[in-house]
Amino acid sequence: MDIIFLHDLRIDCVIGVFEWERRITQRVHVDLDMAFDIAAAAASDALEDTLSYKDVAKRITALVQEGKFNLVETMAERIAAVLADEFGVSWCRVRVNKKGAVSGAADVGVLIERGARADGSG
Repeated sequence: MDIIFLHDLRIDCVIGVFEWERRITQRVHVDLDMAFDIAAAAASDALEDTLSYKDVAKRITALVQEGKFNLVETMAERIAAVLADEFGVSWCRVRVNKKGAVSGAADVGVLIERGARADGSG
């Protein structure tokens, strides 16, 4: 299985359930691992034959900024749905990190995998 990845995409957004969180923006860090057959792109050396991580980054940034989610769980699910529905990704791993959300912890968030892995391991 080929993986195209985009890690540590930093997005400022409204996220959280508390009233004070709804009035400010906070930064989330998003990691994406996406199954995508790169054989055609490797042979042609043409951008149109691959999954453009620039296009993915722009779309996911817009989704997160416009979503004003309460939960990182909801955000991760919506990201996975966009990857499948709009980019044709058959499997993805989405990690949403809300750094600093818990005092004393460097990282907090969720990690989800959606779809069927081509290597049969998931």
